[in-house]
Amino acid sequence: MSTRIRPEEGSTAQQILDVAERLVQRQGFNGFSYADIAAEMNLTKPALHYHFSSKAELGEALITRYTARFTAALDAIDAGEVGAPAKLEGYTALYLDVLRNKRMCLCGMLAAEYQTLSPPMRRAVLEFFNRNEAWLAGILDEGRSEGEIGFEGPPGEKAQMIVGTLEGAMLVARPHDDISRFEAVARRLVHELVVHPAGTAAG
Repeated sequence: MSTRIRPEEGSTAQQILDVAERLVQRQGFNGFSYADIAAEMNLTKPALHYHFSSKAELGEALITRYTARFTAALDAIDAGEVGAPAKLEGYTALYLDVLRNKRMCLCGMLAAEYQTLSPPMRRAVLEFFNRNEAWLAGILDEGRSEGEIGFEGPPGEKAQMIVGTLEGAMLVARPHDDISRFEAVARRLVHELVVHPAGTAAG
């Protein structure tokens, strides 16, 4: 990453990131400008450029922070949940929490604008999804070994399907303003992977 600062909690730079993150999650990276942030924070645009010299640099810092937080959340799931099914439920809950705040996954929003992003931002978005898929693949592999999860094919392919399904379910739920649509998809997704008493994954 080329971001030249590491914002401290409560700093002006951190507050800028907070505002920018909310704007991206609600209206996309191309849907706001430095002027929008400056107006909301009662700052001048030169003050914003002092902390982030360009919008691309700001965007890279946003992804770096978001990925770090998401990774920490995955670590917490690993530490606190017992068994692959519970871990998968914990994973879907991360997306649900975002929707409850009337937002979308930051990197999901950025993926929709991928071709317009700077090369460092593109790499950062890919890294976010790669980390998620690698974590899920590990959970799926572990769950299948323990007889808790059932699926065909490589864990990596199934992990890609899970991420794609959840990101897509978020997008479809948004125009309906109906979180229950996402909850139904997430619940069914996990249910069909879990091996039930009969010894096979639910169909």
